[in-house]
Amino acid sequence: MCGIAGWIDSKRNISSQIKVVEDMVRSLYNRGPDNLGIYRSKNVLFGHRRLIVVDPEGGIQPMTIKIEDREYVIVYNGELYNTDEIRNRLIDKGHRFKSYSDTEVLLTSYIEWGEDCLKYINGIFAFCIWDEKNRKAFLARDPLGVKPLFYTHKGNSFVFASEIKALLKHPEISPIVDEVGLLEIFGLGPARSLGSGVFKDIKEIPPAHSIIYDPKGIKIRKYWELEAKPHLENMETTIERVRELVVDSIERQSISDVPVCTFLSGGLDSSAISAIVAEKFKRQEKGQLNTFSINYEENEKYFKPNEFQPDSDEYWVKKVESYIGSNHQSIILNNTDLAKALKNAVLARDLPGMGDIDSSLYLFCKEVKKKATVALSGECADEVFGGYPWYTRKEDLKINAFPWSKSIKERKKILAEDLKKLPLEEFVKSKYEETIKEVPKLKGESKEDERMRELFYLNIKWFMVTLLNRKDRMSMANSLEVRVPFADYRIVEYAYNIPAYMKLCDNREKGLLRRALRGILPDDIIYRKKNPFPKTHNPQYTIEVQKIIKNILKNKNNSILQLVDKKEIKRIIDTEGKDFKKPWFGQLMTGPQVIAYLIQLDYWLKEYKVILK
Repeated sequence: MCGIAGWIDSKRNISSQIKVVEDMVRSLYNRGPDNLGIYRSKNVLFGHRRLIVVDPEGGIQPMTIKIEDREYVIVYNGELYNTDEIRNRLIDKGHRFKSYSDTEVLLTSYIEWGEDCLKYINGIFAFCIWDEKNRKAFLARDPLGVKPLFYTHKGNSFVFASEIKALLKHPEISPIVDEVGLLEIFGLGPARSLGSGVFKDIKEIPPAHSIIYDPKGIKIRKYWELEAKPHLENMETTIERVRELVVDSIERQSISDVPVCTFLSGGLDSSAISAIVAEKFKRQEKGQLNTFSINYEENEKYFKPNEFQPDSDEYWVKKVESYIGSNHQSIILNNTDLAKALKNAVLARDLPGMGDIDSSLYLFCKEVKKKATVALSGECADEVFGGYPWYTRKEDLKINAFPWSKSIKERKKILAEDLKKLPLEEFVKSKYEETIKEVPKLKGESKEDERMRELFYLNIKWFMVTLLNRKDRMSMANSLEVRVPFADYRIVEYAYNIPAYMKLCDNREKGLLRRALRGILPDDIIYRKKNPFPKTHNPQYTIEVQKIIKNILKNKNNSILQLVDKKEIKRIIDTEGKDFKKPWFGQLMTGPQVIAYLIQLDYWLKEYKVILK
C-alpha cells in the first residue's frame, strides 16, 4: 500500500511549487516508507510514498506511460487481486508490459478502456491518472471504500491526498470546522457522512465513485452499486457459492512478495481466513503461517461476560492455532500505553475516532509490523452476512434510526450551552432517511424482507466503512498493509440478494456463513457466539483516562471547553463513564471508552489547530 498526493491547476503554472507536494507527501511517510517519487509538469504535481509489496523495481511511482503523442501518469494506493487476468486481456489487445506490477496493469487498463477500466478490476484502490494530451485527471476509489481518497476543489485548483493531514499541508487549505463539521463529530462520529471530510472544503470521494477533473470543472459519478435481484438458488447451491467466493477471495488476497500473516481472534471470520491461508501455505510449501492476537494485561482477571462479549478469546485462539498449525503470537497491551496511544490514533485518523478501540489496534499493528508487512483481517463479514445483534433484535428491526447510534440525546446533553441549539437529531435523522431512500429493493417483498435489506444496506454503507477507515489508518500509520477478504465486491453483491432467512439460518447470526465454512474449521469454532473486537476490562485503564481528562479540564484555555458542558463531563468522569448510559457508538464505546473519545476530541482540536467557525 502507499500514500498519494497531488495538485492540479488548470490555469496556473505550479511547477515551481514542488515543495508544497513534497510537504504533503512527507506527511504520508508511514503509508510508504520504502520509496518516494515526485512528478512535475507545468500544471501538475504528484507525490507518492511506497510500501513495497509486489515487484520492487517495476512498481515505482509516479508511473508514466507514453504512447506516440499521449502521456499518462498514475499515482496509486492499493492492490489488484485479478492482475494476471487483466494483464492477459491487455496483452491480447496488443499491449506489452515492462513489469509484473499491478500499477502498470491499472494504468494500461485505463489507456485501453478509459473510465470503463473500473468494470474490469477487482481490488482495493484509490488512484489518480493524469491524461496530459486531454488535460484531464481521472480519480477513483474502490467499491467498498477500503482505501481512502480526500480532495479539495477551489477555483481552478484541485488537490487530493490519501489522508486529510496531507491536504492540510497545502497553503490554500485551512483546518476550519463549521457547524456542519460539528454535526458530523457530535451527531455521527466516529462515523462520517459518505463524502464528508469534516473540515470545511475537504471532501472524500465516496466508495464506488470516480471523479473527472478538467478545465471545465469537476464531475463525480457512481460507477458501481448494489442491485436488488431475485435469489433463485436453493440453500445447498447458495452455501457452495458462498464458500467458493470466500475461499477465492482469501486465496487471492494472500499473494505477496513480502511476508503475509493473519489477525486471529478465535472467532469465525478470522479463524476461517487463517485456516484457508495456512492450508494454502502448506500446499505451496511456504512454511508455517504467522498469526497474531490481541489481549490486555490481566484482562482475564477482570473479564465479565455480557450480552456482547459472552466469553474471552484466549481459549479459542489456542484452539485454532493448534488446529491449523500456525506460529502464533499473542500481543499483550499495557493499559497505560493504551491510554497514551489515544493521541497516536488521532494523528493516524486525523479525526476523533473510536477511543481505545483505535489505540489498541494502533499498538497491535505496531507489534505485528515487526514480523510482517501484509496481514489479512476478518472485517466486513458481520455487515455482509448478519453478525450483529441489531440484525435479530426486535427493537432494532423497528427503530427508525441507525441501530448502532442510539445515544443522540445523551450526546447533545454534553454540549456547551451555546451549542445545544445544534440540530443534532434532525441532522442524523436526515442522513438515515437519505440512505433508506437509496436502498435497492424488490417489488413484492414482504415488509420484513424489505426491512432486512435496509439493515444490510445501512451496515455496508455506514458501519462497515467506519470500521474500514479505522483499519486502514491504524495499520498504515505503522506501515502495515491489512487486507480484508470479506470486502470483495463479488461477495457483497451476491450476499445482498440472499434472503435473510437463509443468511440467518439455524436461528444464528451469520448462520449461512457458518454452514459454508463446515469442514474448514472445527464445529465448536464455527458455532462459537460472535464476540466483538476485544477491549480492556482492567480498571487501570479507567484510572489512566480519568487522569488525562481531568488535566484537560484544568486548563481553561483548552478548545474543548468551547464545545462541551464541563459539569456534564465531570459527571461522566466521576462515574467512570457509567453515567453515559448508552454506547456512544456501536457496542463497545461505553464507560471509559466515552472518556477516551472526549480525550481524542481534545487532542484533535490541539494537534490540528482546529479553527471553529
